[in-house]
Amino acid sequence: MDMQVVTDRMRHNAEALAALFAGVDDEFARWRPAPDEWSLLEVMGHLYDEERDDFRTRLDILLHTPEKPWPPIDPPGWVTERRYNVRDPQKALQDFLDERDKSIAWLRSLESPDWSSEATSPWGRTMTAGQMLRCWLAHDLLHVRQMAEIHHRRLEAIEGTAAVEYAGGW
Repeated sequence: MDMQVVTDRMRHNAEALAALFAGVDDEFARWRPAPDEWSLLEVMGHLYDEERDDFRTRLDILLHTPEKPWPPIDPPGWVTERRYNVRDPQKALQDFLDERDKSIAWLRSLESPDWSSEATSPWGRTMTAGQMLRCWLAHDLLHVRQMAEIHHRRLEAIEGTAAVEYAGGW
């Protein structure tokens, strides 16, 4: 695994996520497409917590102490428990970017990591460190897609679906 390629992709993913968050006012940052769906601000809060409490933490365990149990996480519960939607949007973005910088620095500091190191996840599936790293990258992309969809749905909510249908089907 080429760590330069991986960390460059992580930086580019963070830039894409930041770009999808840039320029939105507080109202739009907190707007939910539906009551049971996340706002842009909630996505950003989730990304911040996943960066420090999930992916980096669990990858470190896989690489260095695979016999150690993974700490519990509750991403859906954290949305309300940690009050993502009342946070300051610009601070939420900066918090995520700062954590991503820490993650990239940590990954670049690893000396000869064993990407085949594995452990059994809390849900009973064996996972390697390499798989966890790829899942981290995939997780970013899922939220790039989610944030783009929130932008599209907001435009539809404001302008009406007919006003944007010429752009093509979503």
